[in-house]
Amino acid sequence: MNITVTDAAINWFKEDVQLSEGDMVKFYVRIYGTSTIQENYSLGFEIDSDIKSDSVSTEKDGITFYVYEEDLWFFKDKNLLVDYDDDKDEVVFDYVD
Repeated sequence: MNITVTDAAINWFKEDVQLSEGDMVKFYVRIYGTSTIQENYSLGFEIDSDIKSDSVSTEKDGITFYVYEEDLWFFKDKNLLVDYDDDKDEVVFDYVD
């Protein structure tokens, strides 16, 4: 599984969440909501710095984005695309091959 963060999403994280170089964002599975790939589960994020050695991660503009290995089942062998939806004014998650 790979994580891709678009330029629009990184700008949202910097402006709305006020992240900067050196910050870390953990994506995690929530047991409520619905996603396009898992019924009754959705994806959330939190600012965290407790990255594990077996995490899947990527870095963009000095900010690290990661998912713990134990949450990889959620993605069903898909990659995570983190983008920004201008109409909703929030980040959105897409799960791509």
